[in-house]
Amino acid sequence: MATRHDTAAPPEGGAAPGRPAETETADAEHRRRARLSRRWQRDMRWSPYAFVSPFFLLFVAFGLFPLIYTAWASLHTVELTAPTDMEWAGLRNYTRIFDDEFFWNAARNTLTIGLISTVPQLLMAMGLAHILNYRLRASTFYRVAMLAPYATSIAAASLVFVLLFGRDYGVINWVLHAVGFDNIDWQNDKWPSQIAVSTIIIWRWTGYNALIYLAAMQAIPNDLYESAALDGANRFRQFFHVTLPQLRPTILFTAVVSTIGASQVFGEPLLFDANKGASGGAEHQFQTLGLYLYEQGWVNQHLGRASAIAWTMFLILIVIGVVNYVISRRLRASS
Repeated sequence: MATRHDTAAPPEGGAAPGRPAETETADAEHRRRARLSRRWQRDMRWSPYAFVSPFFLLFVAFGLFPLIYTAWASLHTVELTAPTDMEWAGLRNYTRIFDDEFFWNAARNTLTIGLISTVPQLLMAMGLAHILNYRLRASTFYRVAMLAPYATSIAAASLVFVLLFGRDYGVINWVLHAVGFDNIDWQNDKWPSQIAVSTIIIWRWTGYNALIYLAAMQAIPNDLYESAALDGANRFRQFFHVTLPQLRPTILFTAVVSTIGASQVFGEPLLFDANKGASGGAEHQFQTLGLYLYEQGWVNQHLGRASAIAWTMFLILIVIGVVNYVISRRLRASS
């Protein structure tokens, strides 16, 4: 009798004989998870650099490269019309700056405009912040209104102030004439022109600094005011003995930032000039270092001298930063 031999069919899915399909599925899942794990590790490692890379690319293109190029150009005689034709000059551009009376005139104007604008600005900002620190109706509206001048265009604000300080038809001279004073030539006299330029700066930045002071005041613990009130201190004494000591770091910060901003004043005096030039008036009476830099580089087209002026201003800012660091360290040590 013939014997029947049955042959088993191979497993479905093409698996090798003797190996279950579940094992292959588990291995594939394990390899997939390993690939995802490596991809996740690479993502966690390099994604932060990808996120911050746009800033560094823009900084290299518009910050670091101009800084290096101006440092190199400041050591050469080069004109704006031919920026690639450089002739080595060494430190001659720097020595010419320090022998230039127009540079020292611009430095003095920058100092006086900075003092006239910074001191009243910070005092007014402190007073406004102290008022806004109390509970007032529509306090949000007042805070937004304080920031409106900062959001206003420099060109628009300067043109409005040019109309206000007009010699013949300005509102300021009209008010002065109404109370018995003669008209003042705000654009051609030295001190009136500097006061007018400083007024634009004060109007634009007072609200910004007031909000900074207000934020610092609201961070002061109420326990200090309650203790001072229990000791019999009125609001005037509380302001001088509680608020001001707590605001010393903020006051130092705003003073340094305002000083740096004052050393770089450019738009206000440029647009306030009746001739719309970079000379800062007919006799350079309100020409700042920023205007002097612009005049040398883009009007006179002396790119090498303008680069030396830019680096001189940069060194001045470094000195201001070092002074700020020393003062802040002493304040922390004393507190």
